[in-house]
Order: sequence, then C-alpha cells, then structure tokens
Amino acid sequence: MNSNLPLPGLDRAHIIERDEHPISRKNIAHSALKVLYRLNESGFHGYLVGGGVRDLLLGNTPKDFDIATNATPEEIRQLFRNSRIIGRRFKIVHIRYGREIIEVTTFRAHHNALNEIDDAAPRRQIRGLDSAHSSSGMILRDNVYGDIDEDALRRDFTVNALYYTVDHFRVLDFSTGMDDLRARQLRIIGDPVERYREDPVRMLRAIRFSAKLGFTIEEATQRPFRELAKLLKSISPARLFDETLKIMTGGHAVATFAQLSEYHLGHFLFAPTLKALTQADDTWCKLVDLALANTDKRLAAGKSVTPAFLFAALLWPVLNTRLGQLSNTDGNQHQHFVQAANQTLAEQLEYTAIPRRFTAASREIWELQYRLQRRNKRSIESVFNHPRFRAAYDFLLLREESGEELDSLGQWWTDFQIGDTKRKSEMIAAVSKPRKRRRRRSKREPPGVT
Repeated sequence: MNSNLPLPGLDRAHIIERDEHPISRKNIAHSALKVLYRLNESGFHGYLVGGGVRDLLLGNTPKDFDIATNATPEEIRQLFRNSRIIGRRFKIVHIRYGREIIEVTTFRAHHNALNEIDDAAPRRQIRGLDSAHSSSGMILRDNVYGDIDEDALRRDFTVNALYYTVDHFRVLDFSTGMDDLRARQLRIIGDPVERYREDPVRMLRAIRFSAKLGFTIEEATQRPFRELAKLLKSISPARLFDETLKIMTGGHAVATFAQLSEYHLGHFLFAPTLKALTQADDTWCKLVDLALANTDKRLAAGKSVTPAFLFAALLWPVLNTRLGQLSNTDGNQHQHFVQAANQTLAEQLEYTAIPRRFTAASREIWELQYRLQRRNKRSIESVFNHPRFRAAYDFLLLREESGEELDSLGQWWTDFQIGDTKRKSEMIAAVSKPRKRRRRRSKREPPGVT
C-alpha cells in the first residue's frame, strides 16, 4: 500500500487549503502528530478528525485528538507496539504515550453498503463485515470499513466530520461542516430519525454539544427529540451513566440540564429528580441550580469536581421527598434516613448505573448533614476527622446558600476549621450540653431473703 496513491472517496471532499483555515501543527499534541506521520510513512492515510479539528477551527484548545485512517485495527496494532484494540460494538485502537491516549479508528462505511456490493463491478472491497442492528434499527455492532467519504457521512454532526491532514496541511469537508461552523449551528448528518434510531444517544450528544459550543440546534435535527426520546430506554444504564458524567462534568452543566428538560430527554437520565423538583420546596430547586453552576465555575477555574457531590445534590430533593413520606411511619430518624437513602439510590440506578464508589460517597455526604447539626464534643471531633468532612461541609454551605435556614451552622463550622486548638475547645464547650448524671439504682434483694 502506498500513501501517495489517491485515496478512494477523496474526490468528494471540499478542500480548504492551509491559508484558508487557522489550524497550526503547534496547537496539535506531539503524540497525535507522531501517529499521523507514522501512518503516512507506513503506506496508510491518517487524518485528525472530529472534535479536535472542530475546536482548533473555533480557536479552542481540544481536549482530545482523535485520528481516522484506512488501516484496520489489526494493522494499526501491528504498527504501534504501544497500542491495544478495545471494544466489540465499535472497534477502536488506543495508542498510549505516557498518560496520553490517542484514539484511532478505521474509516467506517454505512451498514447498507453490505447490501449494495455488486460482484460484477464493486466500487471497492468492503473490509470488516461485522455489523448488526436491533429490531428497532439501533446499531449493535459497527465494524464495516469503507472509504473516507463514507466515514465522514457515518459521523454524527457536520461540524464533527472535518478532517485535517499533515499532507499539505489541508482541511477536508464532505458535507456542510465549515458552513455550519461559521453559522454556529449543529446539524446531524443524514436523516435525523434514522440516525437517532441507529443510536439514540446522539440526541443527548446534540444537547451536550449545543450547550458546550453555544451553537443552536438546526430545526430538522431537534424536531424528532420528543417523539424519539423513548428510544433512550433501550440504552444500557452503564452507557447512560457515561453520558450523564459527560453532561455534568463538561463545564456547561447548567445549559445542558436546562435543554434536557426542555426537550424531555432529561426524564431518561434524571426522572426521579425532575419529578421531585415539580413538588419540591424552592430551596431544593435552588440547591440543584447552585450545584450545577458551582460545578461549571470550578471547571472553568481548572479545579476538579467530585461526581459523588453532584449526585448528592441532584438527588437531594428526591431524598427529602422520601423522608417526608416516611415521617409518619414507624421508626426513628436514622431508620427513616437509611430507608429513604436506599430508595433514592435504587430508583436512580434504574436509569444510570452509578458506580458503588459514588453512591457510597453520596450517602456519606447526606448522613454527615445530620451529624454536622449534632454538636457535642464526641460528635464534633468525629465529624471533623471524617474523610468526607470537606464535601459534607461544602454541601452544608450549599444548603444555606439555597435559602435553607440552619441557624448559621455553616458559619460555626467555618470558624471551627480556622480556629486554633484553644478556640476549638472553647467552641465545643459553648455548644456542648453537660450530660446529666444517671442516678444509680440500689440493688434490690431477691424476694424471701432476710
């Protein structure tokens, strides 16, 4: 194979020359460039594609650099010793350079290509005939390899179907990607209904990209959302959790959450929360809004966020609704809390498969809210030394900021943290009630003893 030979499908591209676009190699990760040059030098064709190209054209810093090539996963694996093939539904090669991973995929063809092969005069030889759909049209496996133009039309949105090559440093556009990028518009490639049936998660991706990029969603692209939202029921809770995490930690949670509600897609991710918010106290609604806004601010400032904290906030209205329902039943406050927490998490797990490490941490944040209010020497010291104290304290401040009246409890814990040993002792003494001494009962002599 010779990379200097014409690449099938290339003639269908609109070519944007180097002086017509702003992409420079200095803004591309060195490891991604190494992969591109290595593929080309080995007789294959490699292109930077997807969000990396889109973000570079917008003047943003890409989070990832993905590559598409005419080499099969097995050929890529042989070429790069630091690589491994992952996935069954959609084979991908991960090439690792230290902590950085470059994702490489083989050009895909449309699944109908399997039925369009003309043995007498085939347009090209289709490799990797591993394809499967469900009865509803959803893609179960997608390993039908084809040419670059077919690969472009198999991608989700036009602005994600732009290719950059180190050969003459051109950008290739096989649809309306550049026009939509200039119009700041998100448009799905192909028939929207068919594409959403193939993969319903594309509807969530449309919302997420729209919020992230500040793009409008083209009319035909968003029109089927309400009708086809129910298809998300067919997606596994594990995959929906991955999408939920991207939505919540993508830096645009406020805008994304609002659009998910507007288009009725959020009911397939956060149904318990959205239902509780319609019945909730205003402070609970505000707490969710503040949690999402604070997450966006932290990410914008380059700080980390904890998914457990976000789930604790999103499910707080659900937990409190449950507690209200249990308040008139038998059991003490702790028993009610345990039952409500179990019900809240179990209900959410039907939608998104939250890993146990996050649900356990969310539960601890909730439980510590009660312990932060129970101020005596033993309780204060125990809570202050708890591994989740900081998250619980931040959650307490969030509750107060949302309007919940907690008798300046947040300020007390703020002062306690910054106080020296003497000040801490004084504060504990001031709020601790002296324990009443229990009177010892005299032992009664057994009956009949004289």
